[in-house]
Amino acid sequence: MEEKKNMIVYGPIPSRRLGKSMGINNIPPKICTYSCIYCQLGRTLNMQFERKAFYKVEEIFKDVKNKVNLTLNKKEPIDYLTFVSDGEPTLDINLGKEIERAKSLGIKVAVITNSSLIWRDDVRDDLSKADWVSVKIDAISQDIWRRINRAHKFFKIEKILQGISKFSMTFKGELATETMIIKNVNNSKDEIKKISDFIKKLHPKKSYLSIPTRPPAEKWAEPADEIDINNTYQIFDERGINTELLTGYEGNAFAFTGEVKEDLLSIMSVHPMRKEGVKKFLSKAKTDWSIIEKLIKEGKLVEVDYRGNKFYIRKLSGK
Repeated sequence: MEEKKNMIVYGPIPSRRLGKSMGINNIPPKICTYSCIYCQLGRTLNMQFERKAFYKVEEIFKDVKNKVNLTLNKKEPIDYLTFVSDGEPTLDINLGKEIERAKSLGIKVAVITNSSLIWRDDVRDDLSKADWVSVKIDAISQDIWRRINRAHKFFKIEKILQGISKFSMTFKGELATETMIIKNVNNSKDEIKKISDFIKKLHPKKSYLSIPTRPPAEKWAEPADEIDINNTYQIFDERGINTELLTGYEGNAFAFTGEVKEDLLSIMSVHPMRKEGVKKFLSKAKTDWSIIEKLIKEGKLVEVDYRGNKFYIRKLSGK
């Protein structure tokens, strides 16, 4: 069992997915089942596929409880206690016990997993104890999955997808999916349709589309461009999937606060807006189309076409 050398509990930090989230890092760096090309922590140092204990359950709980008490004493809110690690959290054989202990504090518990071990009955049982679970689905095709996630050779994508499907049918909490869109890797129309068709069957509460917002493990792993992101969003939306973008921007999404530019940019970083919707928003804000033209000229918005309709999306940083 590892010595507890690292900061296990951190935050709370603002999370678009979970509000004020306090992180629980239950895996030492960088122990994982994958070595994703886009990982902000770099290449995996220790690739594993067998579950084991890394820290003592009570030591993790003690750290979580202390941090929660300190935070609440400062009158700061905590919406979720989130198992999000320097590696894959389900590698921790004590995850289920840790979730139960964390829930005893009266705060909802979330887990963000790469899904690689979800084919195992014990992993699905552990995850079922959480209130909110995000499963990673970057690809459906074996070759593309191998290229983007660089999984341990022990794994097979078909088995993982079967495990995700089984979990979705029994999980009583909120299920989310997350898909990282990488240029020239998994952004083809054919693969996006396969991914969206699979996700539709899961009936997730929400499906997140993301891009690398920090330096990835491989320099050539570039974010898909705005056109591809918009097209992906529209394909998901056409299938009735509640979809949201995670492109690194935080803001007052969906609210008109009186700051028209800021409100538009925050919304368009989460949801591409159709021209008709933008016009309604501008009418509500008592302003005209010139503000959109100005934002495009300033390089803050991009206008893209999809099936004969114009959509507006926030320009990605660095593009």
